[in-house]
Amino acid sequence: MIKIDALPAFTDNYIWLLQDATTRRCAVVDPGDAAPVLAWLAEHPGWELSDILITHHHHDHIGGVERLKATSGARVLGPAKEQIPARDLALGEGDRVEVLGHSFAIIEVPGHTLGHIAYYQAEQHWLFCGDTLFAAGCGRLFEGTPQQMHDSLDRLAALPGQTLVYCTHEYTLSNLRFAQAVEPDNPQIARRLQQVAEWRQAGRVSLPSTLALEQATNPFLRSTEASVQARIDAHDGPRARSSSEVFACLRAWKDRF
Repeated sequence: MIKIDALPAFTDNYIWLLQDATTRRCAVVDPGDAAPVLAWLAEHPGWELSDILITHHHHDHIGGVERLKATSGARVLGPAKEQIPARDLALGEGDRVEVLGHSFAIIEVPGHTLGHIAYYQAEQHWLFCGDTLFAAGCGRLFEGTPQQMHDSLDRLAALPGQTLVYCTHEYTLSNLRFAQAVEPDNPQIARRLQQVAEWRQAGRVSLPSTLALEQATNPFLRSTEASVQARIDAHDGPRARSSSEVFACLRAWKDRF
């Protein structure tokens, strides 16, 4: 069995730590800072860092890679279409890679960045999606278009509902406040907002989420819902919009929220 823990980094990043107690090997996802990983390894003598998984090239996701590679010799995996330091294996759409005895499928999800990838483990229902899909939100469009991000989110949303969403920022509370502004009459959003507020007050991590929960409460996965479309009409003026155009309006609204 693999245990997955969140190592906090910076102000709101999480470095996901996958641990195989049988082999005493571990892997990390998006280590923007080497220090939390090195501290964990120092506290757990005898463990080996075998793999470093990267979703995209932003510094808060790759800043610790070279130091970790130098100290551990870990294999570095990352998107083929982006510049990733010390990368050993370049990955793209349809590739599969084995990490800690589990096979991960690579899904290209451009939008936040153009070469962004996600790692999906179907049997365990793990999705490491970087800054594409957040709990109750999605990443900003730094490089891609609204259509690209909409299509990427659609691909992730098509995975099974029990899929565990391991994104890399603790944005859930602020995202849910926006979700409630979009759908003030959605009772599932209201319940989730209250729950996450209590969790964060207690210092509890709000992740992972599930895709079923995201389908019910994440406005960026709900652009075909009549309630969301009506809210966009009220906010931006009524007109016929495709689901990707509704998404674009939501993303622009969130950027100013």
